Amino acid sequence: MAQLVKELMTPQPVALPGDTPVRDAARRMRDDDIGNVLVSDGEEVRGIVTDRDLVVRGLADRDDLSKTRLRDVCSEQLIMARPDDETGDVIARMREHAVRRVPVVDRGRPVGVFSIGDAAMERDPDSALGDISSARGNR
Repeated sequence: MAQLVKELMTPQPVALPGDTPVRDAARRMRDDDIGNVLVSDGEEVRGIVTDRDLVVRGLADRDDLSKTRLRDVCSEQLIMARPDDETGDVIARMREHAVRRVPVVDRGRPVGVFSIGDAAMERDPDSALGDISSARGNR
C-alpha cells in the first residue's frame, strides 16, 4: 500500500496573516524551532515563508525591515498537497517544481507541511539527509 502524506507530514503548521511583520514571523520561527510559516488569508493558505526567504527576499533587498510584511517576502505560487495524497506523487511534484516544502491542506485549511526531510526520514533514515532532517531544529 502506498504511503500517504498525512503519515509523514509535520502537523499543526504555524499560519500567520500576510500583514504580519517579518520580525514577528522570525521570532515565531525561533521560538517554535521551525524553518517556515504559512501565510494565510483567513483560513486559506496564500503563501509560505521560510527562514531563507526572510534573508534572501527581505534582508538582502531592504535596509529597513520595520515595514516589511510576510506578503512582501512569501512564495505565492504554491504546490500543495492533501493529507490523503500519495507521498510518491507529491515528491514527484516537489522535484518537478524544485520546492522543498509543501503545505498540506484539507478543505482549504492548513493541516500540515510535508518536506523533503520528512520524505528522507521515512525512505532512508540513515542517509545524510534523513539524519540531518531528524535533528532538532530542522523542521
